[in-house]
This record gives sequence, structure tokens and C-alpha cells, in this order.
Amino acid sequence: MFGLADLTGMFSQDMAIDLGTANTLVYVKGRGIIMSEPSVVAYHVKDGVKKVLAVGEDAKLMLGRTPGSIEAIRPMREGVIADFDVAEEMIKHFIRKVHKRSTFYKPKVIVCVPHGATPVEKRAIRQSVLSAGARRAGLIAEPIAAAIGAGMPITDPTGSMVVDIGGGTTEVAVLSLGDIVYARSIRVGGDRMDEAIVNYLRRQQNILVGESTAERIKTSIGTARMPDDGRGASLQIRGRDLLNGVPKETEINQAQVAEALAEPVQAICEAVMTALEATPPDLAADIVDRGVMLTGGGALLGDLDLALREQTGLAVSIADESLSCVALGTGKALEYEKQLRHAIDYES
Repeated sequence: MFGLADLTGMFSQDMAIDLGTANTLVYVKGRGIIMSEPSVVAYHVKDGVKKVLAVGEDAKLMLGRTPGSIEAIRPMREGVIADFDVAEEMIKHFIRKVHKRSTFYKPKVIVCVPHGATPVEKRAIRQSVLSAGARRAGLIAEPIAAAIGAGMPITDPTGSMVVDIGGGTTEVAVLSLGDIVYARSIRVGGDRMDEAIVNYLRRQQNILVGESTAERIKTSIGTARMPDDGRGASLQIRGRDLLNGVPKETEINQAQVAEALAEPVQAICEAVMTALEATPPDLAADIVDRGVMLTGGGALLGDLDLALREQTGLAVSIADESLSCVALGTGKALEYEKQLRHAIDYES
């Protein structure tokens, strides 16, 4: 006999969620990625009670621009939940937005988590997803999802190396026979790059810019290597002059951005070198043949593949849809659950 959970499951659309620090992507079984929104929630606090005002794109516009009574925050920090209640509201919002129907329908949800997430952090993510209305919540390690999404042959008995650079973490992993041989998660990603740009401008030009301006600099003219002409393209930016406190417009060029990003880029290069040193010799030989695959939004930083190639001497390629690789991989794990069931954790 069917239980109620089976009955509600028959009508629901199972989903895969890439719950990222910067963006959340939702993949629906049989339909592909149908939503990509910033992982931001804006809420109003009245008498100690939080009332959600906006989620996603609308909330991101409020970051750094809210009055005292409204707060806009990112509930995810470094790939894991920082604010449990707000994260739950955000997941609820995204599930409802996809279903657009009665809350009677409970989907099965697979979420990707950083390889370095602790059992407590994993439990928090699973609990949030179940509280948001899922009938069952599975977890998949981010490097496995990224490799599947990038089309790497991870089930073969050969070594594949994937470097997934997200908003909060960078995951470096060596995979073989459908599982992780070596993985390391470092808390360096797109957010750390934005921070580095803010700090650089404060130190060098005595100007304070917001997170959104730093992100615009990174995506417009960001580069991991010094430009050949020693200057590169430039961009006009506005911020607050720290000497006299008034708004000020100034210019920043690619050479300055490369200097600002030197530290986070070096941390990523070192994580890759450490992974190569820890890889068994036969798998290391496969990686020399196949090279390294870069995925995640951070992979789009200008010349990052060249910077890595110079450090490691390996061929480095960027995945076709690097921004959505993890979501696509998590979605494929949902579609081909039988073949990939060893990679999905429903228990912990």
C-alpha cells in the first residue's frame, strides 16, 4: 500500500539544489535548471520577529542599502549555513517558486555540500531542506557534482582532477571510479576576492567601496596575472574618500586588480599543488594526460587558467558552463540516481 509520502511524491517535481554562498540554482527532474538567484534574504525585524520581505534578486539590490529596520543578509557563509532560520525561509521560497502549487506536494531534494562540511553542518542543511517541505533530503559532495556537471568520466578507473571555485570555498579533488580519492576544501572563493579588492583600495587609494562595487570590478576587469603592458584595461569606480569623508570617483586598472587578487589566487594555486603532491602516482600520471578542470563562478576570473598552468605545468581547461556545473551535476545525480547512489548520502 502507498503511504502518504509516496502519494505526495507521485505529484511532486523532484529537485536538485546548488545551495551556494553567492547564488542558488535549482534543477528540476526532467526540465533542467529553471532558476538561478542570489543567495540573499532581506527581512524586517519587528518586536524580535523576523518577517521576510524579499529573496534572491530583489534582496540583493538591498545589500548595503537598507535602513535600520531592514536587514539584507546572505544566510550561507563559506558554503554552509550561517543563519539557520533565514536559510530555511530562503529554501522554502525557492521550492514554492518552482512548484507554484499547493504545499501538499513534497519533492525529493538533493543538495550539494562542500567536501569539508562537518557532520553538524551537513545535518543543518538536511534539516533546513526537510523543514522547508522536502519529503526526503539527500546530500552530494560538491567536487563530485562539479565533475559530473563538467562531463568528466568520473566512473572510469582513471584519475580526474576538478577545481571548483565558488563564492565561499574552493574545492580541489581527485576522483576515480566515481568517488573521491583526495579532496581539500579551502575557504577562499569569490567573496574573499571581493574582500581583497576592498582592502586594496582602502590601503592604496584611501577610498572605501562596497561589496557590489568590488564584485563589479572583479567581473569586469578582474585578472589573475599582470597584464603584458603593465596596466591593462581600466574602470571608473565610486566610493567614499577616507581622508575627508565625501563621495569620490577614481579609476582602477587591471594591474592594480591583479596585485589586489594576488593572495587569494596564490592560495588556490597552492591548494592545487598540495593536491598533486598527495595524489597516488598512477592517478597523478592520468592527471598529466588529462589536465585539470576548473568549474564554478571563480573559474571565470581572467587568466586564472594561465596562472595555474604556469604554477603546475599542467593543461588547465575551464568547463563550458562553469557557473552551473555543480547544479547540472547534482541534477544528473537525481536523474541517474541508481548509477550514482553511492555518491548520494540520505542518512547522516
